[in-house]
Amino acid sequence: MEPRWLSPEEQRTWRAYRDLSLVLEDALDQQLRHKADLSHLYYSVMVFLSEAPERRLRMTDLAEQLKIARTRLSYTVSRMEERGWVRREDALGDRRVQLAVLTDEGLTALEQAAPSHVATVRAAVFDRLTPEQARAFGEACEIILNGLTGPDRPAFPADLPWRR
Repeated sequence: MEPRWLSPEEQRTWRAYRDLSLVLEDALDQQLRHKADLSHLYYSVMVFLSEAPERRLRMTDLAEQLKIARTRLSYTVSRMEERGWVRREDALGDRRVQLAVLTDEGLTALEQAAPSHVATVRAAVFDRLTPEQARAFGEACEIILNGLTGPDRPAFPADLPWRR
């Protein structure tokens, strides 16, 4: 069966997205490393934990929110523990469940990093789009993400990263 090749317009769109995702992730990571001495992944861990009740989440839930493999999260949390930003705790009543907890030091690091990070996101993305374009971009991203993670997602050789 012949593949359904991308049209020239689809190819342009796909390459623009691919290039954007790589360059934007690098720009955000470099900005955070330069201004706050932390990676974009560390920043994202801190954000999710700061928004959680009592600044703690089950490791499996945190991996799902970050869209990363549990092994990568475990390694990341270990490095963050060394810096005093996060600690692990056993869940009350279930020692099989580990929680990641944002420490006061981690919250301070996040609060110091957030203003320049948000300014970078705004300058890189939202200041370049009209409100209508930003809304359409967000809707398109949500539709694509749901298609990859929802109940009707395509079959892949491996499960979603946070389930591996």
